[in-house]
Amino acid sequence: MTELAPKWHKSSRSGSNQGNCVEVADNLPGRVLVRDTKDRDGGTLAFGPAAWQAFVNLAKSHG
Repeated sequence: MTELAPKWHKSSRSGSNQGNCVEVADNLPGRVLVRDTKDRDGGTLAFGPAAWQAFVNLAKSHG
């Protein structure tokens, strides 16, 4: 079985903020990965889908 590769995309909130951006890969079963755009090899954070959605909802409510 071939493991899926993360498909990274930049946060929609990352615009002209001098490179302070995060990238998210949400195409993997059962997990969402997050990394720093400026340091792509510096590691990733992994979240379960429910935890990630709770974070996104909270961030949007404090927008």
